[in-house]
Amino acid sequence: MFYYLSQLPAWIAQRGHPDWADALSGLRVFQYVSFRVAGAAVTALLLSLWLGPRVIEWLRGLRVRQDYEDRAREMGGITADGISKRGVPTMGGLLIVGAIDLTALLWAQWNPLVSLTLGAMLVLCLLGFYDDYSKITRQQSGGVRAAVKLAVQLALALLVGLYLWHLPMNSELPGAGGRGIEMHNLVSTIMVPFAKHPVLTGAGALGLLLTVLTIVGSSNAVNLTDGLDGLAIGSTAIVSMVFLVFTYIAGHHDQAAYLNIPHVPGAGDLAVVCAAMIGASFGFLWFNCHPAQVFMGDTGSLALGGALGLIAVLIHQPFVLLIGGGVFVMEALSVLLQRGWFKYTRLKTGEGRRLLLMSPLHHHFQKLNWHENQVVIRFYIIGVLFAVLALATLKLR
Repeated sequence: MFYYLSQLPAWIAQRGHPDWADALSGLRVFQYVSFRVAGAAVTALLLSLWLGPRVIEWLRGLRVRQDYEDRAREMGGITADGISKRGVPTMGGLLIVGAIDLTALLWAQWNPLVSLTLGAMLVLCLLGFYDDYSKITRQQSGGVRAAVKLAVQLALALLVGLYLWHLPMNSELPGAGGRGIEMHNLVSTIMVPFAKHPVLTGAGALGLLLTVLTIVGSSNAVNLTDGLDGLAIGSTAIVSMVFLVFTYIAGHHDQAAYLNIPHVPGAGDLAVVCAAMIGASFGFLWFNCHPAQVFMGDTGSLALGGALGLIAVLIHQPFVLLIGGGVFVMEALSVLLQRGWFKYTRLKTGEGRRLLLMSPLHHHFQKLNWHENQVVIRFYIIGVLFAVLALATLKLR
C-alpha cells in the first residue's frame, strides 16, 4: 500500500500540477526496498507487541489452552524446572501470521512471489489451526493424524511446484564464459551454494521433487523444533535474517550479477516479507520466552516453516536453507535417525535401541539436565553460526 504512495507525485505532475508534485516528493522514499524493509520490520514488531496481550487474553477467554502435558514430559519425565506447560494458551501462530500479513499488505509491492508466499503460509496456518484445535478438543497431544497433515503439505507443495514450473517467470544469471544473461526456470534449474553456475538445467522432475521436499521438509522441521519456550520462533528470526539478505540481493540486478546469484525480478519485495517475519518473530518471542505466556502451536510453526521453504525456492536457494536453517535440520535429522535406528535394531535384535536419550534433539539435552533456557540460548548460538556460514556462500563461489 505504501509503495503506491511513491507514485503519487508523478501521477499529480502528469495532470498539470508540478508544484503539488514537488510538495509531495518526499513520498518517493516509499519506492526504495531498503526503506520498506526497515518499515516492515518495525511495523510487525510493534503490531505483535501491541496485539500480543489482547490475543493472549482472547485465547484464554476461548479456553484455547494446552490442558495436557507435553508428550516429552509425559514420556520422558522432564520436569527439571518445575514449571508445567498446562493451561498456557496455544494457537499463538494466529498472532504471528496476522502481523506478517498486515505488515506485508502495508509495505510490500504485491507481485506473484509475495502473493504465493503469503497464500501458502495462510493455507499451512489453517492446517496447523485445525491440528491445534483437534488437540484441544480431544485433550491429547496427538492431534490430527500425521498422514493427513503430510498429505495436505505435499499437495500444497506439489501445486506450488507445478505452478512455478509452468509459470513464465524466470531468474537471470550471467552465462558461463561471458555468454551474456541466461534465463533459468525457477524449478527445472538447480543451483547449489559455492557454485557460480547451475549444476543442472532442464531437470524438471528432479527440480519439482526438490521444491516439494524443501517446502514440506522446512514446514515439518520448524514444527519439530517447536518444543521449548522461544526455541522455534527465535531460530525462525535468525533464518529469516539470512533470507532477508538473499532476497534483497536477488531482487537487485547489479548486486545479484556481482555476487553471481540468480536475479529474480520482484524478489526485493520478498525481502519485505522476510523483514515482517523477523519483526513478528521478535514480537512473539517477547511473550513466548521462558516461561511462555503463549505457544505458537502448529498454527505458527507449520506456516513459518513452509514460508521459509517457499522463499528459498523462489530465489533459487533451497540448499542455502539447509545451511542457514541448520538448527532445523539437526532437529529433523535427530527424529529420523532416532526412529530409523530404533526400527532397525528391533528388526535385527528383537529389541529397539535409541541413539539419543530422547528426540527431537533439544529434549536429549534436557535429559542431560540442561535447563530449558540453556538449551534455547545455545541453539541460538549454533543457529547464528549456521547463518554466518550461509551468508559466506555469497562470496565463496
